[in-house]
Amino acid sequence: MGIIRKSITFTEQQDTFIKSLIKQGFYTNDSEYIRDVIRKDQENRKHIVDLQDALIDGIESGPSDATISSIWDDAIEKYEQRK
Repeated sequence: MGIIRKSITFTEQQDTFIKSLIKQGFYTNDSEYIRDVIRKDQENRKHIVDLQDALIDGIESGPSDATISSIWDDAIEKYEQRK
């Protein structure tokens, strides 16, 4: 994987915040923090896309014959199987 150098401008408040995280030991440098923020953003966006896909699948599948009680029962059973 190649490395690309970028120049980023921060406000003083943002710079102070990043430096405080580094000083507390959360990150070793500014770049590590920015890469972490980007990774988390990518994960969040993937979750949103996955949720949208699930909603579309649900809408396209049409109405269900399931009752609220049967849905709860299924959810409880699946939860208990995870233990």
